[in-house]
Amino acid sequence: MAIRFGSIMHSKKSNNKSTNIPKGYLAVYVGEEEQKKRFLVPVTFLKEPAFQELLSLAEEEFGFNHPMGGLTIPCPEEIFINLTSLLKGS
Repeated sequence: MAIRFGSIMHSKKSNNKSTNIPKGYLAVYVGEEEQKKRFLVPVTFLKEPAFQELLSLAEEEFGFNHPMGGLTIPCPEEIFINLTSLLKGS
């Protein structure tokens, strides 16, 4: 089950996460410390400079060793939601 925020979705955790990702979306974990949430974002966001900046932050902090087992973005949830809602309009 997912909750939509504009064009992103907050994804409820399940035992088999990889099969719950709709075509055209990418799963990312967002948040600080132990309060990370899983979101599904459109792959079209990958070409957006603002989203690429978030990916650069993730690379600087985690390299290829992401603690959640998937792409983890070190960003407060509220900022991530605000940024991705702006990307939807572009």
